[in-house]
Amino acid sequence: MLVIRFSRVGKRNRAQYRIVVQEKTVAPTGRHVAVVGSWDPHLKKGVFKTKEIKHWIGQGAQVSDSVWNLLIREEVIEGKKRPVKVKIKKKAEEEKEEGREKESSEKKSEEESEGKKEKQEEKAEAQSETAENKEEKETEVSDKKEAVKSKSE
Repeated sequence: MLVIRFSRVGKRNRAQYRIVVQEKTVAPTGRHVAVVGSWDPHLKKGVFKTKEIKHWIGQGAQVSDSVWNLLIREEVIEGKKRPVKVKIKKKAEEEKEEGREKESSEKKSEEESEGKKEKQEEKAEAQSETAENKEEKETEVSDKKEAVKSKSE
């Protein structure tokens, strides 16, 4: 299956693209059937071989979304623009994941601190209850001793 897509050429930080016709399974910079144009994204200028582009589309070549939208914008072909799926760079993905991890670790630490506070409060309540229970038992014991003394007299 043939596809019309961009093939990056040019220097680092100064990209230029060839618009090429090639097999879909071949790498974009690999062997191509024909060069049907070029595009300079910095100057927003391009050279298009309109007859060849229309010929290859007529032969059944699929056009990538980015090239399709460019050809429509430059009025080489007619149609509606397609939504383009932009790939997120790996570094950006890693930063997002790190941000998510930081947020989740912050939430966990907040939850843990809240949990610790609750445990401390429960311990304090339990200790106060045990102190109250001890006092009640002591009063009961002393009441019983007094009752036993009064009976024996």
